Amino acid sequence: MKHMKKILFTLFLVAVVVSSVVVANNDSKKETSKKSIQKPLTAEEMKAARKKWEATPDGIAYKKWENSPEGKKVNASYEKVKKHFKDFSDMEAVVTSVTFQRENAQSAGPKWLIVEIEGETYMMQFIPKEFEQLKSLKVNDKIIVRSRSAGFSHNHPYLILSGDYIAKDNKVLFKRVFNKNNRC
Repeated sequence: MKHMKKILFTLFLVAVVVSSVVVANNDSKKETSKKSIQKPLTAEEMKAARKKWEATPDGIAYKKWENSPEGKKVNASYEKVKKHFKDFSDMEAVVTSVTFQRENAQSAGPKWLIVEIEGETYMMQFIPKEFEQLKSLKVNDKIIVRSRSAGFSHNHPYLILSGDYIAKDNKVLFKRVFNKNNRC
């Protein structure tokens, strides 16, 4: 009987220690996840962060480009297509290049599709795996493009559209799959 009490006490002690470790580990995971999730910046905080960035060499170069004729042209091209982003609506495009590569770019780097929409030239960047789905495209092909956003860069000659959907002759060639939680 005495031996049985020792065994039960030992098992009880082990159960307490194991459950304590499990609870402590779970609490630390909750704390870590709480710490990693930051609240969105307020408008004032975003304005302050942008002002700080604009004082950096990259920010200065961007502001200079933004006020240049090239920057103004890219901004005007954005104004032409921004209405399509919110509705994720079709934009008729003509392929002007499937072999564009930036100067000094690595051959294994991103692939670019250059298109013309409403008389303006736009770029769409893809990783090589995604670009495989577009290998059938040729210059002067007419396609339908849908995009959710665009990016400005003083290192690129045109506005960069996110290529979220591309179709040719009513056949979907590429469709970006968005994560259900954060749409990216």
